[in-house]
Amino acid sequence: MSDDLLYQEYLNGNQAAGDELMLHYGDALTAYLDAFLHNVQDAEDLMIDCFTVILVNKPRIAEGCFRAYLFKMARNMANRLWRIRFKRQEFSLDEELLDILPAQDKSPEETFRKNERNAALQRCLNRIAPQYREALWLVYMMNMSYADAAMVLNCRVKRVENLLSNGKARLRLELEKEGITHADI
Repeated sequence: MSDDLLYQEYLNGNQAAGDELMLHYGDALTAYLDAFLHNVQDAEDLMIDCFTVILVNKPRIAEGCFRAYLFKMARNMANRLWRIRFKRQEFSLDEELLDILPAQDKSPEETFRKNERNAALQRCLNRIAPQYREALWLVYMMNMSYADAAMVLNCRVKRVENLLSNGKARLRLELEKEGITHADI
């Protein structure tokens, strides 16, 4: 069932549909929030707060925009908390975030190579600017459209395109410094 249908079912009184939305996005949203806060407990608390706001207030969400609405709300809540606690914002990725992808390796050698690539990717991502990391994360890890990522980042689609283009270029340079070529990825 699509996000829109699940949310509409929840609005019509089906509590299980709200639970299904939370199960579907809970881990990914927590990982996204943890990238801002660098604290899993705070990220989990904010994830629950986001779903609480949506499931209690039942806002009108445009069709096809549930995920973008959820992530934008989460980003705003994380920014508010970050400003209160640390007075600055930075998006970075921890090693655990790259492990949310399903493992489909067949041999220990493939697993080792994947872990080495992920560790190198992690080092390289942490060396590029935070706005590039966040745009790359939203579009490539969360599979958001450019429009949805623009909504989350509170910018225009063209800005997202520029962030992705520049982010990929910078990431490619960092990967080359690690000795990783396009064929290795």
